[in-house]
Amino acid sequence: MDFTRTLSFLVFLLCVLISLKNQNAETNRKGSFQNADYSQEDPPSILGDISIGRKLQENDMGHPPHEWLRYDYYNESCPFAEQIIRSIVREMYSLRPDVAPALLRLAFHDCFVEGCDASVLLDATEVMESEKDSPPNESLKGYDVIDIIKSELEESCPGVVSCADIVVLAARESVLLAGGPFYPLYTGRKDSTVSFFEEATYELPSPHDDLSKTIESFATRGFDERETVSLLGAHSTGTIHCKFFFNRLYNFSGTDGPDPSLDTEFLEQLRSTCNRSHVLPSPSPSPSSSPSPLSALNILSNRTLFQDPGMKMDYEGPRKSFGVLYYRSLLQGKGLLFVDQQMTSGEETETWVRAYASDVTLFRRDFGLTMIKLSDLGVRTSPMGQVRLNCRRVN
Repeated sequence: MDFTRTLSFLVFLLCVLISLKNQNAETNRKGSFQNADYSQEDPPSILGDISIGRKLQENDMGHPPHEWLRYDYYNESCPFAEQIIRSIVREMYSLRPDVAPALLRLAFHDCFVEGCDASVLLDATEVMESEKDSPPNESLKGYDVIDIIKSELEESCPGVVSCADIVVLAARESVLLAGGPFYPLYTGRKDSTVSFFEEATYELPSPHDDLSKTIESFATRGFDERETVSLLGAHSTGTIHCKFFFNRLYNFSGTDGPDPSLDTEFLEQLRSTCNRSHVLPSPSPSPSSSPSPLSALNILSNRTLFQDPGMKMDYEGPRKSFGVLYYRSLLQGKGLLFVDQQMTSGEETETWVRAYASDVTLFRRDFGLTMIKLSDLGVRTSPMGQVRLNCRRVN
């Protein structure tokens, strides 16, 4: 009898300890989500709910890429890091709305090439070519915004916050500004000491790729067809310039005619904006000359306004119908980029296009989870990287 009572008491104590440990873990995770300091105008979406945070830790996607990465990495070393990033991105967005798609594209280009390590920010040197100078990256913008954020963080917390973390956190704020979902991110990434010009030139996917090539390209980074379709939902914001789809309007695949998958009325609308008199067609697609899908969201500027007009993806207005409008357009044959319209040519990919076109909650959830996965690609931690004091050069 005594032995039974003792065993029961020990089991009771064990249950109490497990319960206390779980409560403490819940508190820590809640604190990390609250650090973003979101205003009432932009409350966290369903991805900000603690149940989603718990799910992320329980499945394969949610496990930290490295034991040194965590949600609250800067809580003690630079407690206002995420608030500083958010504040600057929002301030810049109020002056230049093109900041949001620019920073989102910058994150994609960084993470898709050798992981999220800020290698895309490095300037060329006498002994190293820069990813910035590779053909797919020639239209990238947002470097100046990253510089401003880094300068402010160095004032507050010298040598603490990596450029790699700045890039993915700034992209998250850009998604919010564009009307997309909030998604929790691990932090603690370190910066690369080298740039990858060749990889950027040949490994970034192209807006001219057909479905099989696109699926293959994203699969090399661990994305399945569902994730590929959801990630391309980033084309819900920004401006796509005519040069990226000009051939679809006038000389598709060398046929001297339009892409037959384009809706007829939409074709005429595009031709009225992108006509032969002021737009030069882009060269034939090749690995060395074609920008990636997300890079096609080039930004209008005074220099290009009359040379290369474009179509705004969020033509219903900023923060309107993020995702849903894009997928509905594909079902109507109104995808601007060939790579986008190709999402309706495969059985599984079309299934997800239809699902996202009809269910905004499903899209926001999947897009947030895929952005988490993108942000966790190939991250560097000590001693494989450093915290660069200037994002443009190695310490």
